[in-house]
Amino acid sequence: MTPDQMWWLALGIGAVVVAVVAVLLGLIIATARSIDAHASRIWTVGKEIAGNTAALWTLSEVAGATPRIRRAAESLEDSAAAIAESVRRGPGAGARTP
Repeated sequence: MTPDQMWWLALGIGAVVVAVVAVLLGLIIATARSIDAHASRIWTVGKEIAGNTAALWTLSEVAGATPRIRRAAESLEDSAAAIAESVRRGPGAGARTP
């Protein structure tokens, strides 16, 4: 094999290696972009889940306060019934004299 042939053989092998490396690098870049897109979507969904979790916590707090709210509503209902009864009896009906 002559030096010229060796030169062309080395040049050809080098070109093949460069082409393979370029293809592999392109695949790596495409995979990295795909991972980035999926990670972005995961981040968005994670924020949505966190927002829903906060709403559930608020609902839990309201559920815990429900008995107090019910007692307050019953008290208001009793007060409203007493006022209605007083109005029904007329002025001075419920007043006490000293």
